Parts: sequence; structure tokens; C-alpha cells
Amino acid sequence: MSDTMHHLGPAEIYEKLTALHIPFDYHEHPPAPTAAVAATYWSDIDAGYCKNLFFRNHKGNKHFLVVIAHNQSLGIKSLEQKLRQGKITFASGWRLEKYLGTTTGAISPLGLVFDEWHNIHLFLDEALSNYDKLAFHPNDNRAAVAIALNDLLRFIDACGNSREFGAWAG
Repeated sequence: MSDTMHHLGPAEIYEKLTALHIPFDYHEHPPAPTAAVAATYWSDIDAGYCKNLFFRNHKGNKHFLVVIAHNQSLGIKSLEQKLRQGKITFASGWRLEKYLGTTTGAISPLGLVFDEWHNIHLFLDEALSNYDKLAFHPNDNRAAVAIALNDLLRFIDACGNSREFGAWAG
């Protein structure tokens, strides 16, 4: 780890990683608003590249962060059946800001550090367990942070959010 003062993204993310003694690889690149674009810049990063999708239920009282491999697709109807929460939709920009401290194009489970209400349930696709490390934006789409899967799980647990593995993609 290096001096976190010069890393892109909120200091709270790096402070939490440091407090938990989680080592990470840090890389800067041009803006990458989608997982497909990020993958072009992340080719030298030895990690699974992730696509992060943020949803809410119809009532707006439950939120879900779904993390899948960057090259996987996700059908909302299929996800609705798996979640058994009724109709779900992508969460709005203000919900992204409120719960994850970020904007569209920079969604990351690292943003759970801002979910002080522990309102977000995290779904990790089981295919991600095939990677030693996973890469995410640090709530800024001009950088990538790669951390070990077990360290990501420790980070999520320390943030107080519920999580589960499953076959969410496809």
C-alpha cells in the first residue's frame, strides 16, 4: 500500500481498507463509465473485473448491489425471480449518492462504507470465487482497486451489510 492521500476516490474507502489491514493494488486510467470500457484499461491488472449494478425494490425500501464478472449479463426478470422481492428497478442517482456515495459509472462494493443504515444487501455471483483478486472502481471511474476476495468479504462484513453468493448472472 502506498500513501492514500493521492488516490482518486473518497478517503473513507482507503481509510477503511487501511484500518482493516487490507492490501490493495491501485491503478489510474482515463474515465471508464462502463465495465466494458474499464476492462480495456484493466488488462494489466491481475484480477477479475467486476460489473456492479444497484437496484431497489418497488417500494424503495430495500436496495440490492449485484456484483458479476464484467463480461456477464444480467436479466432483470431473472433477477426478480431469484430475489423474490417483486418488481425491481435500477436505483436513481440520488439513491446512489445517499447509500453508496457515488454516481452512475463508478458503482462499487467499496462504497458500502457510506451505507450507515446497512440498507444494501449484496449479491456476489459465484463465478467471482474463481478469481484470487477482484477489481473495482474506488467510487471514481478514473481508477481501479484490486483486492483479494476474502479481503472484500471482510470489508463488506466490517461495513455491516448482508451478503450472499449465488448464480446471479445469465
